[in-house]
Amino acid sequence: MRVIADLHVHSKYARATSPRCDIPGLSEGAKIKGINLIATGDFTHPAYFNEIRRDLAASDDGSGLYMHKGVWFILSTEIALIYRSGLGPKRMHHVVLAPSLETAAQINDLLGKRGNLRSDGRPILGLSSPEFAESLFSVSKDVMIIPAHAWTPWFSIFGSKSGVDTVEDAFEDQARNIFALETGLSSDPGMNWTLSSLDKYSLVSNSDAHSLEKLGREANVFELEKPTYKSLTDAIKTKKGFVKTYEFYPEEGKYHYDGHRECGIIMSPAEAKSRNNVCPVCRKTLTIGVLHRVSDLADRKAGFRPQGAVPFQYVVPLSIVISKALKKPEASKPVAEEYSKLIRYFGSEFAVFEAPEDQLRLATAKEIADAIIRVDTGRVRWVPGYDGVFGQLILDEASGEAKRGAVDRKQKSLGDF
Repeated sequence: MRVIADLHVHSKYARATSPRCDIPGLSEGAKIKGINLIATGDFTHPAYFNEIRRDLAASDDGSGLYMHKGVWFILSTEIALIYRSGLGPKRMHHVVLAPSLETAAQINDLLGKRGNLRSDGRPILGLSSPEFAESLFSVSKDVMIIPAHAWTPWFSIFGSKSGVDTVEDAFEDQARNIFALETGLSSDPGMNWTLSSLDKYSLVSNSDAHSLEKLGREANVFELEKPTYKSLTDAIKTKKGFVKTYEFYPEEGKYHYDGHRECGIIMSPAEAKSRNNVCPVCRKTLTIGVLHRVSDLADRKAGFRPQGAVPFQYVVPLSIVISKALKKPEASKPVAEEYSKLIRYFGSEFAVFEAPEDQLRLATAKEIADAIIRVDTGRVRWVPGYDGVFGQLILDEASGEAKRGAVDRKQKSLGDF
């Protein structure tokens, strides 16, 4: 069975998250995107955990997955850890997957003694990563911990502001129980393949969505004989049955390049290094982006693909592509109408991404079909994201955007990586 899974989302109990992000809302949004297995998000929040238990129907076979109106759910949460280690102050976010409501309840009891779980859907705890991992694995060895958005500057395992250089540095003796890393929106698997130390980890990609519209902006595709918690986590651990990931172009992520948002300064890693990573306007240190950080740790050239690596496919949220093609705001009525038309025709957003060219040309206007095909084939340009600003897709080469430091992004085929 083909399973498209988004394993990291947030609920209405997390800060800056849509009130529609609850179990019924996530189920509805997942269907539009083409996701058939989605994270609950935020199971550590007491009020939301009560809603999860109320709204999710357990499978009769104890598969560890739960269903709402035809969509499978997996119990997940994200935890923020802020602590000091021998390597200095650390701020890391980790995604947690749990195999049952009973296990999730035990995790909540355990973590509730170490912090205020009611404060946010993504609670902040003063535990170190090794202590956190040891505590959760003492509840169940089937729990999976995945370092979240591994490269973003501020709150991640490898980030320029808060990270370390290896999984072993972060988790110490518990590193043996970490099997996957989340690439985040500002990096893709190809960038991660330049580090030989990461070859043993699966690279998962998730939306980290705070609204239904952002679901599935990154996702994972599996081929499972039967969708269960164990079959899914085994596929992640072994890469068997792990078909591919759907990825942002990393330039679209809001921490890809270096820069300083307050001063409107954006730089490539090479330019930032030539300026000693100092903003030329305010003379403060730039926010060092993901591409810079990856290049600092890389021990391979770009383009290297490890044996057995899971392939990936670039996508751009469909509403953005339509907006750029029509030259209309993303929230405008014409964009919404064309989006709905395509969803009705193909059934879901991911089905649009997978559609052959002739079907796209039958389903929509020429300029929209052309834009989707250009995205699919990598014939696009970007003003890269930096310091919290999302990157800008460029389809119109005559626009002013195309002259402001845009970079080409020629997509290779999946087999080229």
